[in-house]
Amino acid sequence: MALLKGLFGKLKEGLTRTREAFVGQLRSILTGRRLSEEVLNEVEARLIQADVGVKASRRLVDNLRADFRAGTLQRGEDALEHLKRQIKEMWPPTDRSLRFAEHGPTVIMVTGVNGVGKTTSIAKLASMLRGQGRSVLLGACDTFRAGAVRQIEIWAERVGVEVVKGQQGGDPAAVAFDACAAAKARGVDVLILDTAGRLQTQDPLMRQLSKIKGVASKQIDGAPHEVLLVLDATSGQNALRQAEEFAKAAGVTGIFLTKLDGTAKGGIVVAIREESSIPVKFVGVGETPQDVQAFDPEAFVEAMFAVEETTPR
Repeated sequence: MALLKGLFGKLKEGLTRTREAFVGQLRSILTGRRLSEEVLNEVEARLIQADVGVKASRRLVDNLRADFRAGTLQRGEDALEHLKRQIKEMWPPTDRSLRFAEHGPTVIMVTGVNGVGKTTSIAKLASMLRGQGRSVLLGACDTFRAGAVRQIEIWAERVGVEVVKGQQGGDPAAVAFDACAAAKARGVDVLILDTAGRLQTQDPLMRQLSKIKGVASKQIDGAPHEVLLVLDATSGQNALRQAEEFAKAAGVTGIFLTKLDGTAKGGIVVAIREESSIPVKFVGVGETPQDVQAFDPEAFVEAMFAVEETTPR
């Protein structure tokens, strides 16, 4: 129980900016006011500004409006609880855990554009898996960007795992081949393949991503067992476009959403759920390897809407 409280506290802390800006402004719009068409329009505008997305915002407010017009919802405070309940209900019960291979190494391919925190996210995943008692190997398939291999080596040293690497500017698929071979030879539990941070509009690089995936599948049965797309929560609606394009190229199975602690627009989680069938599996709420949590929709919404405690004077 203490551990669960600690995890919720970390999530609540990480969502401070979202809670203050997004939910705080909703409270200022709704608290002490009776509902009206004007108030509901203000709520919809605020949801859109918080990166909830036009589609999701309209659906949420349309449900509020229907109850308001039916006379069953009149107070602003009740509307806030109504919104919180609706957002929670957007996530049906589903398994958001990592998929592990029944036999041999589990291969997790990690992708995303430059600057989203991909390397840090890989370190967080490795640290989490090590904490579960699993052995982990990293494959440094980002051979294009200067310093990328050294960056992942530094993180590997910090979390206590080894790296298979190639030459700067070499063939990323060749590194993936070597990493898969090493994972099988060493009997490791999980192989995490880092891929080049690429723009979703760069067709040759996207084809390279598909090639790495193909190499892994030939080397290890069922690989990659997970393809995680790292998205930056601060990038707003661009994250949705990235999810769409990467899903086409790599068959993304899950999203790792980073930098939630650095944005006041945590509503992007709602937009991703509304616009994409790809589940958010992990969220990053800090800079250290321990600042990763499996995504729990109910805990996330509770943390986002939590009332700040005041310290008595």
